Amino acid sequence: MAGGWARDGAVQDQIDASVEDAVAEARSRLGAGESAAFCEECDRPIPEARRKAIPGVRLCINCQAEIEKQETASGGINRRGSKDSQLR
Repeated sequence: MAGGWARDGAVQDQIDASVEDAVAEARSRLGAGESAAFCEECDRPIPEARRKAIPGVRLCINCQAEIEKQETASGGINRRGSKDSQLR
């Protein structure tokens, strides 16, 4: 049930669009091509299993985890919509 001027199903359409955007972003991050034998950050060998599992991988697990931790700490999407969360 939609409220106001929104049509029925508008909320679900918004949820679907958000999911599609997240999937598209995740797919854009996937590498392609031949994987590197050594990490581009620390120059340690990348295990064969990782190179086979993720095509085009360039970083070892530790360096990748550190980068992802920094990305998630730097920001995000405001889903609450409260004034307090918008003032940050």
